Amino acid sequence: MKTGRAFEPQLVAKIERDGSLVHLLCPTVGHWREAPDEGSLIRPGATLGFIATLGVLHRVVAPAGAVGVVTAREGNAPGYVAYGDVMLTLDLEVATGSAAAAAVESDVDAGGLAFRSPLSGRFYLRPAPDQPPFVSPGDVVKVGQTVALLEVMKTFNRITYGGDGLPETAKVVAVVPENESDLDQGDVILKLE
Repeated sequence: MKTGRAFEPQLVAKIERDGSLVHLLCPTVGHWREAPDEGSLIRPGATLGFIATLGVLHRVVAPAGAVGVVTAREGNAPGYVAYGDVMLTLDLEVATGSAAAAAVESDVDAGGLAFRSPLSGRFYLRPAPDQPPFVSPGDVVKVGQTVALLEVMKTFNRITYGGDGLPETAKVVAVVPENESDLDQGDVILKLE
């Protein structure tokens, strides 16, 4: 969910596994709202809602390894939560073989690869307005190569290619976000082959 705010503090939920179930635990205290519905597909970086703490609204996102379908919203959700409370329970087996599991890969064509944003922030494809882009469709990228900048709280972070499941080199099929658009953690930056 993109709220249109220039800056929004972000918290990452804690994770606890129990067989095929994944419990997402609250990272703070406060009032939780806009929780995902039962049956929603959750994956890393997905928004789990917002928690207001001492007048500050924090977006809460799913951590790495959190993949599954929401089978339960715990307690009186949404509502008041404490640190470590179970917010959501995900079931990986419900997602396996279902239309929801297909949605996890819907960002990328069959057999394709995707490089995803490791952070939330404002996306910049160029080092400066008068400079060429870091990458363009048809370019070959290699591990460690800068592919973009993400601005978070007036700090520019170099985003470099690499990560689990990605080859040492890959050809860029498409640059997905528009220059100066806001990205959430986990959004696809590059479609690759």
